[in-house]
Amino acid sequence: MIFLCILVLLIGVTAWFEHPVTENISIDAQGKIDTRVRIALITDLHSCYYGKGQSQLLRMIEKENVDLILLAGDIFDDRMDDENAKALIEGICEKYPCCYVTGNHEFWGNKADAVKAFMKAHGVMVGEGTYFPVEIKGNTLILSGVDDPTYLSPDEWKAQLDAAYAEEYPDKYQILLSHRPERGKDYSKYDFDLVVSGHAHGGQWGIPFTQKGVAAPDQGLFPTVVDGLYQFSNGTDLVVSRGLCRERMPFPRFFNHPEIVILELE
Repeated sequence: MIFLCILVLLIGVTAWFEHPVTENISIDAQGKIDTRVRIALITDLHSCYYGKGQSQLLRMIEKENVDLILLAGDIFDDRMDDENAKALIEGICEKYPCCYVTGNHEFWGNKADAVKAFMKAHGVMVGEGTYFPVEIKGNTLILSGVDDPTYLSPDEWKAQLDAAYAEEYPDKYQILLSHRPERGKDYSKYDFDLVVSGHAHGGQWGIPFTQKGVAAPDQGLFPTVVDGLYQFSNGTDLVVSRGLCRERMPFPRFFNHPEIVILELE
């Protein structure tokens, strides 16, 4: 009987932490915008299922009244079918300005070029060592992005970062999309105002009240950059999403709900 109760409890806890949530983060734009901007940050979907046509995610986004959506890598996956990822993009691309960068799994699946073509065909801005001035509610934001560095040499990675930083817009708010949060030393060499990332999956098993996790790709055990808002020494803000991956992973998520991050630039 005790064993059965423990089993039921574990199943219940596991199911609870698989439930998606929104996390709200306010960021001071340092006087570079005139009106508030609400942004949805989506990462690491890995083409997982959230209702028919990704209806659960679409309802979450619509409820938040966002002005812009950032897609920071691993929206598609190397093993999962593309249907769920495509359904999400098709559900948001006509309603919101969207910007996307690749993650490592799009490259591992040898589908990065096809994914980029799909995104561009649906009006999504694709960052690949590029930037885009975008008008949002009377504000000019500079959205930039770089490819995941999985198959890039250090020189190629640096060249993309160089090209992504818009030197001619020093007074505008610049956001860099880059899948990897652990590369802070590279990002802090530039004057981006905000970097948004994913990849760490919240450390898979979160350590409550610490902003840390048990394990994350490219950070190893007890990673320290997995969830929420951080800041580099040069003043650049970094926001890391725990992502939306569920059934793709071999282990359940504990103390680590899948999430859509809602950024409010003030």
